[in-house]
Amino acid sequence: MTLRQAQGERVSHTAPLTRWQGDRGTWHLLVITGEAAETIAMHARLYRLEYGRQRGFGSVKVMARIGDTEWKSSVFPQKESLPSSSEAIGRQRREWILLVSRKVMRAEDIVAGDQVCVELELL
Repeated sequence: MTLRQAQGERVSHTAPLTRWQGDRGTWHLLVITGEAAETIAMHARLYRLEYGRQRGFGSVKVMARIGDTEWKSSVFPQKESLPSSSEAIGRQRREWILLVSRKVMRAEDIVAGDQVCVELELL
């Protein structure tokens, strides 16, 4: 499969909307894991192979949809160490972060803690 074949690939994921408080403000985000995360990671690897570089911070451009609201964004990789065990040593699980704006939250009537289904078209 080449990158051009992978473009337009769609993944969906359901996760709780998480509120994160930082030094510079409050952010709302979805943590994408499992099969959806693996698909995004493969897309990022194909991009890197085809173009010889990765996008800023290892991000992947997406067209995101929650309910009837669609917007262009990026998902960002986050590595999470697996719990300590003999078979998990040296391995990490890949997660991806999608920021969700207050505008989207208002349009879809969602708040932190709600289970949200997001559809992503990988660009």
